[in-house]
Amino acid sequence: MLKKPSPAGDLLRDWRQRRRLSQLALAADAEISQRHLSFVESGRSLPSREMVLKLTEHLAVPLRERNAILVAAGFAPIYRNRSLDAPELTAARAAIGRILDGHDPHPALAIDRHWTLLLSNRALRLLLTGVAARLLKAPVNVLRVSLHPEGLAGRILNFRAWRNHILKRLAHEIEISADPALVSLMEELRSYPVPPQTGGSRRPDPPINGDIAVPLILASDVGPLSFLSTTTVFGTAVDVTLSEVTIEAFFPADVETAGAMAQWINAS
Repeated sequence: MLKKPSPAGDLLRDWRQRRRLSQLALAADAEISQRHLSFVESGRSLPSREMVLKLTEHLAVPLRERNAILVAAGFAPIYRNRSLDAPELTAARAAIGRILDGHDPHPALAIDRHWTLLLSNRALRLLLTGVAARLLKAPVNVLRVSLHPEGLAGRILNFRAWRNHILKRLAHEIEISADPALVSLMEELRSYPVPPQTGGSRRPDPPINGDIAVPLILASDVGPLSFLSTTTVFGTAVDVTLSEVTIEAFFPADVETAGAMAQWINAS
């Protein structure tokens, strides 16, 4: 009678294939024999706790999924999963707040793995003026706010370029995480129509000075506001929640935007 494959083996094989690694390549990286890895994946050999941790490290498996593989292998999860409001994460939350507030007068926000808004600074709240109230009701998904017809979509002057940038980034995150919630979000975002003020395919996007990155160009009462975005993560996080926090900071792409944001913040 054939032995039923280990759920942990199935999960490890799925992550290896998702990373487009052969058994030989992963075995070499993890300094184990290909035969042993084959036995683990097929369920003929149960992986030790140390083996699960070694393989998931080399496969860059997210901490949340590493816990799932540990449980499937019969071990307790080792990565804590606490709310960002938990006392143990007070220092981390304070650090995020300092980063966001220090970025004024330019927009900055912290999001979780599903692009749900966790924290933001004053500048971001100013830019969200005019967004439908229902889109700003918690939990707020920032990609939904960005591309929804009742969100910022009508104000994004380079909508198609920004939309393509967002969808490509989301597709990359889906490939890395295999998160079904992100797959559903991708389907939702793809269903949104192109705002009529972008002119469909007849009107080109505004030129990008220097072609160094895709900016976010927003219409405003003081003229176009152009921003370049950067991403910051906690590189040594061993808490599931903290490992999934991303800080998105927007910098002015031109002197006009820098001046307009400074005046806007001072007047608010």
